[in-house]
Amino acid sequence: MTLPAVPDSRLAREATELVRDVAPPLIYHHSRRVYFFGALRGERDGLAYDPELLYVGAMFHDLGLVEGRRGAGRFELDGADEARGFLLSHGVPADAAALVWTAIALHTTPEIPLRMAPEVALVTRGVELDVLGLGYDAITGEQRAAVVAEHPRPDFKRRILAAFTDGIRDRPETTFGNVKADVLAHFVPGFRRGDFVEVIQASPWSE
Repeated sequence: MTLPAVPDSRLAREATELVRDVAPPLIYHHSRRVYFFGALRGERDGLAYDPELLYVGAMFHDLGLVEGRRGAGRFELDGADEARGFLLSHGVPADAAALVWTAIALHTTPEIPLRMAPEVALVTRGVELDVLGLGYDAITGEQRAAVVAEHPRPDFKRRILAAFTDGIRDRPETTFGNVKADVLAHFVPGFRRGDFVEVIQASPWSE
């Protein structure tokens, strides 16, 4: 079968080259699958989306896990900031760059992105399908096979969990209140989750 086309533009080509140059193959192939799965879901659901914006959102969404691209805050924000800067440097309007920023910043936040613009929702749809298997049957087995034939996922479950762990173990406080705390709880000895109740109880307010 024919997969959705990757945008044939200088912007998309340079996004591809950047991610391929700085990220390990695991992240590169995962990011490409996120684009294809998101685009296929958009076609299935009849959504009108900008392929370039979806592509950049998919390709940059995990750059914050990559050594040399990591900041001190949440890894989602590292990728979001880099994508916005990349788009603005290519003359993309600020509101469109902000849309991609939002798609990446929220891609680990359940439910909320799915109520937002198609480009935001479809980055999350692609991530959820490739990592969690959510929406597995929303596209056909033939479509899944075609994507994986182009971008294989050998030992993906174990390897993506290792990439998550390596990318955030040095900033464990950034996992407070989000799904990545589960990763550190499984793979980093001595990790203790932040506790929302304890934060409230220890606040400087007397009552």
